[in-house]
Amino acid sequence: MTAVLITGSSRGIGRAIAHRFAHDGYDVIINYQTNEAAAEDAVKLVESTGSGAIAVEADVSDPDAAARLVERGVETFGGLDHVVNNAGIDQHVHTESLSPADFDHVMDVNVNGAFNVTKAALSALEASEDDPSVTNVSSILAHTGAPIECHYAASKGALLSLTRSHAADFAPDIRVNAVAPGHIETDMTADRTPEEAEAARAEIPIGRFGRPAEIADAVAYLRDATFVTGETLNVNGGESMR
Repeated sequence: MTAVLITGSSRGIGRAIAHRFAHDGYDVIINYQTNEAAAEDAVKLVESTGSGAIAVEADVSDPDAAARLVERGVETFGGLDHVVNNAGIDQHVHTESLSPADFDHVMDVNVNGAFNVTKAALSALEASEDDPSVTNVSSILAHTGAPIECHYAASKGALLSLTRSHAADFAPDIRVNAVAPGHIETDMTADRTPEEAEAARAEIPIGRFGRPAEIADAVAYLRDATFVTGETLNVNGGESMR
C-alpha cells in the first residue's frame, strides 16, 4: 500500500492534489487546520475513487503538531511514501502597513510548516520502497515579488531555497522538488474585482487562469520523475516569460 500526506488539502490546490493521488491509487492523509467540514468532504472525494483517506487537524507551523500529523498517517496506513507541502496563507498588505507579527505568521506557516512536516516524515520516507519524494508548493511570486504581499513572496522564495537544500541533503534516498503555480482559480484568489481579474489574465499568454487540477498534474509528474530532484516546475500559462 502507498500513502501520501498533503498539507492544507481540504480545499483548493491541495484538494485537487489529493484527488489526483487517490485516482492514481494512493491512500491520502488530508490535513487541515480550521475547516473540518471541508476536510471530511475531501475524504469522501478520495474514498469515491476506492482509495483510503483520513482527515487530521494540525497547525503545521507547530513542530509538535506536525510530528503528530505524520505519526497519525503512518499509524493508519502503515507507512508514508510521499509528502506534498501545500499548506499556505496569504495576506494583501503593503509593507508600511505590515506588522512584524503578520510577517512572522506567514513565514511560520509557509516555510516553517514545510520544514516541520518534512523533518517529521524523514524516517518514514526513508523506509519507503516507492521512490519517496517531497514536493513543495511555491508560487510565481517567488520569482517576481509582489508589492502588496512581500511576506508571501518572501516565504515562497525561501521555500525554493529549502527545496534545493533538502534535495542535496536527502539524496539519493528522497527526491525533493517544487511546483511554482501562477494565477490559479481557488478561493484564495476569488477576492479580485472583475477589473483586477481581467488585468491579471492579460499578463498570461495562454489567456486564462490555471485550474487546481493542472497543478495536481505537475505534482504527479514530479512524483513519478525518478531522475528529477532539486528542481522547480513553473506552471503559469507562460506568465513568467513576460
